[in-house]
Amino acid sequence: MRLRASRWTAAGAAVAVAAALLAVVGPAGAGAAHTATGHRWITDDQGRALVLTGLNTASSAKSRPDGLPWIKEADVQRESDALGSDFVRFLIQWRNVEPAPGTYDDGYLAQVAERVRWYGARGYHVMLDLHQDVYGPAVRGNGAPAWATEADGLPVAERGQWELKYIEPGTVRAFDHFWGTRPGGRDLRAHYAAAWAHVAERFADDPAVLGYDLMNEPFGGSVQGPAFEAGPLAALYRETIAAVRAVDHDSWIFVEPEAVSANWGLPSALPYLKDPRGDGEEARIAYAPHLYPLPMDLGGGYTGDTKKWVDRTLTSWREQTEKTARRLGAPVVIGEYGLDATLPGALDYVAKVRALADTMGAGTAYWSNDPGSWAPWDQHLKPTPLLPVLDRPAPRAIAGDPVAYTWDEPSRTLSVSWRPKADAHGNTEVYLPARFFPHGGVVTGGGEAAAWAPKSRTLMISSGSGDAHEVSVEVRPRA
Repeated sequence: MRLRASRWTAAGAAVAVAAALLAVVGPAGAGAAHTATGHRWITDDQGRALVLTGLNTASSAKSRPDGLPWIKEADVQRESDALGSDFVRFLIQWRNVEPAPGTYDDGYLAQVAERVRWYGARGYHVMLDLHQDVYGPAVRGNGAPAWATEADGLPVAERGQWELKYIEPGTVRAFDHFWGTRPGGRDLRAHYAAAWAHVAERFADDPAVLGYDLMNEPFGGSVQGPAFEAGPLAALYRETIAAVRAVDHDSWIFVEPEAVSANWGLPSALPYLKDPRGDGEEARIAYAPHLYPLPMDLGGGYTGDTKKWVDRTLTSWREQTEKTARRLGAPVVIGEYGLDATLPGALDYVAKVRALADTMGAGTAYWSNDPGSWAPWDQHLKPTPLLPVLDRPAPRAIAGDPVAYTWDEPSRTLSVSWRPKADAHGNTEVYLPARFFPHGGVVTGGGEAAAWAPKSRTLMISSGSGDAHEVSVEVRPRA
């Protein structure tokens, strides 16, 4: 959702933005929690639980006329080498997918497919994200094509603070026409669902594509809160899920809550969304909320009173996210989190979010890979202090139901435990960065080291012999 890094740090800025948003929105109604009954995991074709970790690619796709990110294949290789990532949230633009009503640009999708291939060749799982912020370029945002933007001539002033752009009259009106909450106009949601079906048909058989994030940070215009999430947003999701499933039976479909509230740790009213594949384990609907505590979203660091506020937000955000995920019967992927890493306490905050994701059993996609102060590399593609915070040991695939996984940096110990499953095959895989594990790792506990792949820095661990109820291993650096 980030349009640009903000430098607002004063408390008055937070109050001003929150008050302005509330004028439209109205008032808002540690431990291994991932072991809770009902927690689901995204799995691979061997039935192994995937612990997805990576970056967003890329904010640059929003403003470029071709709708493509800045990257070349060498940048994907550098990212893989530097971070050991196995996941990317890849931004695409509706304006490029469907430049005219019912007309799709397959040349654009071919260029997207080429970049997906770059990631797939390096073992990545790709989430395609049909991205929007502030609706579309015709109202000073990104995402929707001009032909699908009906602002009725209402003004859209330039705003220095991006959150305020959402409440410009023309922007609100464009969203209202899209959602069909204002009488008249075309059925733009039907176009949106059909565009997604075209994308899904193109990528249904691409082994690198994990699934589809249906809409980035939905905003309801003049209808907000539970009325929006349970009404127009759920209706769009149901229509789009049906359209995708008509051409792609198996890929995961990711849904996001209303951004204004859920990003800040407030409740979501998103209802259960039935997958035509079936219910329970047959369903492949995943929940992909974002995490941007308000003071930091406005450019504040992670210190002092702001840190206390943020810590309370993280507690609330986790509680509300897990509550919604249980209602949806869905695994969780944090589709975006991040901040200007040069701010005070920023690196501590990133480390805290990663630890939070571990205890939740959630995947993560940091925002973003665009060079600069928010990224693990600067404008010259040199590593920033953020890189080692993101580059940490972690499991990638777990051959069973994960119980817990933790990284203890002082002792250089990665601990992973899981319950074997009959339908989970292959080895558990863990990523071991060179700065902690220069010569690979030694496994102790109930598992056994099966193989070490030094190029990808991946250690394969077998579950050992017998039918153990639970396997627990510890991995420490090899001397």
